[in-house]
Amino acid sequence: MLVIVLMMTLGVLVAAGVAVYVAYPHRGEQVPVVPQVGDAMRKGVDALPVLEDAESRA
Repeated sequence: MLVIVLMMTLGVLVAAGVAVYVAYPHRGEQVPVVPQVGDAMRKGVDALPVLEDAESRA
């Protein structure tokens, strides 16, 4: 039972992190209450390789 509760809590935390990222740093805005979280998310995303718009259409 404890394992289920911990996994559900982890799932909710991950979902909340994704929602915060999509709502603020992904659009280029600062997170209102804790801007350090937005800066950390932006640094993590900047380190990952991404396709540019022109590359994705080719």
